[in-house]
Amino acid sequence: MSELSELPNIGKVLEENLLAVGIETPAQLRKAGACEAFRRIRLQRDPGACLHMLYGLQGAVEGIPDRFLSDEKKQELKAFFRSLG
Repeated sequence: MSELSELPNIGKVLEENLLAVGIETPAQLRKAGACEAFRRIRLQRDPGACLHMLYGLQGAVEGIPDRFLSDEKKQELKAFFRSLG
């Protein structure tokens, strides 16, 4: 287990995905941002990664459970998710 697992929403599978795409610390995740981390996971590890994973990553970046993301942030994330095709 890494420090990533101490963040909200980061379980074993998401932690493994982050480590595999070169994001090894909470600081690296915050620097990359949720969208970039998700894009890397989707391209390199899991082409079927879902919107819920993106929400989880954003919550981890903000330090909150994903259910507390603002509606505005969720709309931004949905637009990004759709843009990936």
